[in-house]
Amino acid sequence: MFQALFNSLSGLFGFSRSLDTVSNNVANMNTPGFRGRDSFFQNVGAGQGMRISGEGLRTVAGDMRQTGNPTDIAVDGTGFFVLRDKQGQLHYTRAGQFMFDDDGLLIDSASKFQVMSLDDGGNLSPISLEAYRTLAAEPSTKVTFSGNLSPAESTHKVEGLTIYDANGKGHALTVEFSKGSTATPTSFLVKVKDENDGEVGSGELRFSVSGTLEPGYGSINLSLQFDGVSQAVELSFGTPGTFQGTTSMSHLGNTVAGTVTDGRSVLGITSISFDENGVLQFAYGSREKREGQRLALASFASESTLELSGGRMISNADSQRRQLTHAGSGGLGKVAGGTLEMSNIDLTQEFADMLIIQRGYQASSRVMTVSNEMIEQLYNSTRGG
Repeated sequence: MFQALFNSLSGLFGFSRSLDTVSNNVANMNTPGFRGRDSFFQNVGAGQGMRISGEGLRTVAGDMRQTGNPTDIAVDGTGFFVLRDKQGQLHYTRAGQFMFDDDGLLIDSASKFQVMSLDDGGNLSPISLEAYRTLAAEPSTKVTFSGNLSPAESTHKVEGLTIYDANGKGHALTVEFSKGSTATPTSFLVKVKDENDGEVGSGELRFSVSGTLEPGYGSINLSLQFDGVSQAVELSFGTPGTFQGTTSMSHLGNTVAGTVTDGRSVLGITSISFDENGVLQFAYGSREKREGQRLALASFASESTLELSGGRMISNADSQRRQLTHAGSGGLGKVAGGTLEMSNIDLTQEFADMLIIQRGYQASSRVMTVSNEMIEQLYNSTRGG
């Protein structure tokens, strides 16, 4: 009877601890990256009751939820994001709820730990915007022209050609065409003026009887001065002897127009995103793109033995069991941008576990009551004797 009392008491303690685990699982059902735990029951042996031998981490992934936030990322498959605290210690998480701080560093929104990247040499470093905030200006070097210059008309003007200097400042050029008086079938004199109507270059175009450019007259080279710096710009009118570019045919009107093919001002970041390989992608304006750092991912020999700390992180993991690599390599999953992995808690399972725990607790309590009554009856009968 006394052993039954102790056995039922061990059951009460065990089921109570198991309920603590279930309650923690339920409380974190909406915690991003949270992994649920299961309690392991063990027979003490020799009729000595039971005890909780430990807990195991559920390694199944949680549901993916799209957030639209570019710094929210998830691992679709195996792998953990790598974080570093102020003391240089590494931590690991499945919760990719990240943000850029005031210094341009990518950090975990909950712990404020830095999110780490991994270079080709295997070195970890924080992911930073600092080197990617702007794209330097590029000077314009070429303007291309296409269309027709009618020999029946004496003048034509192309305006609004904006080129950029080395500092990214825009300058408007105007190109004026006037009918020449040479002995060739068709000749046009070209004048180039800046926004102040000052002439900055000139040249001549000559066309053959067929209306194509003659050799040696397909381009005009300008030497411009901006803030004391010389800048060469080519005006390209097409390939001589072909109908590509500028032509001169009498049955067509003046349709020639120019396009600045290169050059730009200083560009800032318009959008950021992570691709499936964990590479940070930057977009500048409508056309320019650059690649940034690549996320570091960690894998472990056995995830079920890991311990969650600080809510949704794994800390103090044995580095001997850890392997650092990139998404999509070494058996690791791919990165899903604008997505969060939610908790892997299944409420149906938790409710079923609670019912089992409740029944076990009630049964152990009943055994304790019966044992106590029998001990009390034995004591009373002994006194009565």
